[in-house]
Amino acid sequence: MASIVVLLQYSLVVVVVLSLNPTTIDAVPPASPIRCNGTGCVLSNAYGAWGDRKECLVRSVIYPTTEEELRSAVAMASQKRLKAKVVSGFSHTIPKLACPPTENSILISTEKYNRGIKVNPVDRTVMVDSGVGLRELIDAVEAAGLSLVAAPYWEGVSIGGLVSTGSHGSSWWGRGGAVHDHVVGLSMVVPAGEAEGYAKIIRLQPGDPLFNAALVSLGLLGVISKVTISLEEQFKRSITYSFQDDAHFEEEYVGHAQNHEFGDITWYPSQHKAVYRYDDRVPLNSPGDGMNDFLGFQSNPILLSTAVRASEKALEKSRNIRGKCSMASVEIWYKELIGNGLKNSVIFTGYPVLGRQGKMQTSGSCLHSPPSSRLSMCAWDPRIKGLFFYETTAIFPVSVFKNFILDVKKLRDLQPENFCGTDIYNGFLIRFIKSSEAYLGQSEDSVVLDFNYYRSDDPSTPRLNQDVWEEVEQMAFFKYGAKPHWGKNRKVAFLGVQQKYANLNKFIMASKQLDPLGMFSSPSSDEVFFGKETAKDDKCALEGLCICSDDRHCSPSQGYLCKPGLVFKEARVCRFTKDGSFLI
Repeated sequence: MASIVVLLQYSLVVVVVLSLNPTTIDAVPPASPIRCNGTGCVLSNAYGAWGDRKECLVRSVIYPTTEEELRSAVAMASQKRLKAKVVSGFSHTIPKLACPPTENSILISTEKYNRGIKVNPVDRTVMVDSGVGLRELIDAVEAAGLSLVAAPYWEGVSIGGLVSTGSHGSSWWGRGGAVHDHVVGLSMVVPAGEAEGYAKIIRLQPGDPLFNAALVSLGLLGVISKVTISLEEQFKRSITYSFQDDAHFEEEYVGHAQNHEFGDITWYPSQHKAVYRYDDRVPLNSPGDGMNDFLGFQSNPILLSTAVRASEKALEKSRNIRGKCSMASVEIWYKELIGNGLKNSVIFTGYPVLGRQGKMQTSGSCLHSPPSSRLSMCAWDPRIKGLFFYETTAIFPVSVFKNFILDVKKLRDLQPENFCGTDIYNGFLIRFIKSSEAYLGQSEDSVVLDFNYYRSDDPSTPRLNQDVWEEVEQMAFFKYGAKPHWGKNRKVAFLGVQQKYANLNKFIMASKQLDPLGMFSSPSSDEVFFGKETAKDDKCALEGLCICSDDRHCSPSQGYLCKPGLVFKEARVCRFTKDGSFLI
């Protein structure tokens, strides 16, 4: 235990030093998601591990730089009857949507198809190549005196990727917080017959029969080549975080979303705290030149990231719940101290923080660095032994979210410290998105719940309090019928997903029309899209590859047996049932 205390003290000292010297840290940029040698390539995501831990082997990769080169790549695959998948230079999608079959397939990367950004100030739109990064797009739009209204909180994504997976910020106002609902034009490369050169480019606009299918298409219809997004006159935002008791926040989230255009709530169950983000647009001439440099997306010294991970592993090994709660308390105290990464100018000096939309709507400073820097990087970068976690994101109808929160509170109140494991990360982030016309979007105004929690280095190693996260996960997706975010989640979240989308058959019809031979399908993406349960192997529930129905799906030898949920009795979770410890 003494070593854990030392590591915690060291982590606290380092973060305080960083807050006093915020400009002294250079970051190592993330590595390419594609690694190749003389025999082939391997595709990974930004976290270095897919849900099943299996490598995605790829025979060949094509890097088009223009729309015509992109069309030629699809045409070649179509002519040779190859399977194809597309990936960006970021690869931040957690499910294996971009993984093609190993044999008779190609991977198309948009990493180098990233230069085209055309702002139309008269129509207040921007047309962008699908491989362009979100930060590059925002900077170009702001330079033209305009603003992109919706954006995800993490800027390390391509435009094609964020549109096709339904990425979002938070808003029930206007067109809402999902980026695809601000799209007014989209071009896609799809397979074609010999007479059309084996591939063609289709241009879609609102009102076209295929437009609503193409918006959130998961890479299953074709390759998005260009996206046109509506803009607004440039504006500023004012943000204040208010740390409050969580006693009644389930009664207040609707009013909060209605009263604050970009508001959200972060809930720390173990600490009984709800943090309200008061986030609204203000006139452009309002004083202030602040920015949102969210703490979790800042560059961390490599030594700090590895120390925090080592601390958490040690706490897991010793089954030390109180130690995790100490980490959570320090984390939340520090976030409150520095405004969670908000900066009035160079540092945080107090609320409210006002700044231009382009500097407030998204963040990801750990992405940007000189090539020569070696001191720090994103905390989850797989090249170091830093943070390694799951991310569960559930999308609820507004009408049921209150009861879900009340159920989670019942589970929390049985033993509050069991929830410290998620409060170490970012608690439960609660955001708001509007109903959408996209077939794979949300059919009604919705509340999005997102939380991260520890993942073991070894897939056969159970986790401290893993039954808690499994019960919350199953409660969300099966008791309350939440939909999984297409770009996140463990495999179990997608079970039965087809029954949750009223327009799913329309999407399937569009798929058969645009890709009749299934060129863009694969076993890994079908597993997500069709959401069917597969054979259950030993210990499959430990990684969320199945819901346990037998003790062998957990880890009986380490004391983890398949048990009913404590509040949601229909849940089946892997619960530690005897004294002792297990190996990490």
